[in-house]
Amino acid sequence: MPDTINWLEIDTVLLDMDGTLLDLHFDNRLWNVELPKRYAANNNLEHDEAEKALYGHMREIYGTLDFYCLDYWARHTGMDIIALHEELTHLVSYRDGAQAFLGHLKTAGIQRTLITNAHRGAFGVKDAIAGLSNQLDVVVSSHDYNSPKEDQLFWQSLMREQPFNPERCVFVDDNEAVLDAAAEFGIRHLIAVHQPDSQKPRRDALRYSAIDHFDELSERLATVRPYVPS
Repeated sequence: MPDTINWLEIDTVLLDMDGTLLDLHFDNRLWNVELPKRYAANNNLEHDEAEKALYGHMREIYGTLDFYCLDYWARHTGMDIIALHEELTHLVSYRDGAQAFLGHLKTAGIQRTLITNAHRGAFGVKDAIAGLSNQLDVVVSSHDYNSPKEDQLFWQSLMREQPFNPERCVFVDDNEAVLDAAAEFGIRHLIAVHQPDSQKPRRDALRYSAIDHFDELSERLATVRPYVPS
């Protein structure tokens, strides 16, 4: 699909944050390595016991707003989750070609809208390092609407607050459940990501057309809307 997009007909690009613009390695390290280790130490548990308790609860609430809510996890674990984010900021990094693509969209006059399930606190920590808000036109967290991107209520709220034409929109996200919700809402151009985490294997069995890096989109965009670096 990236090769078939007519960029002359695109007004808006919606972009996920973690695993799409930013390397998911930060989040996987935080939630899958650091949190269980520290939860075990704080609660006098064996490491596998802590993993079992945390991962079991994550599976129970997966896809809900609580799953993405730092306040919820702070209450559930009794830990300062924002502080844990701040300890790992050396792992915050863009995925290949992401910043150049954002610049290209600006030159082309295409609106750049970040839509993320990340809590505003998590966004703030990453924004301080990556300067995301300076490279985007609109930033929306699903917590603003009290509905995750997997829920049609999120998309209805987004359309009401930030109107766009679904037929003239591209949406890139590494989460196929979110892409399913976007498809149900009627967004025409949906793109997945092969390797959200640079430290994990490439995913091939995806249900949506996918990119390895943003250069694949920039190259196609450049054929109809040349990039003029600022």
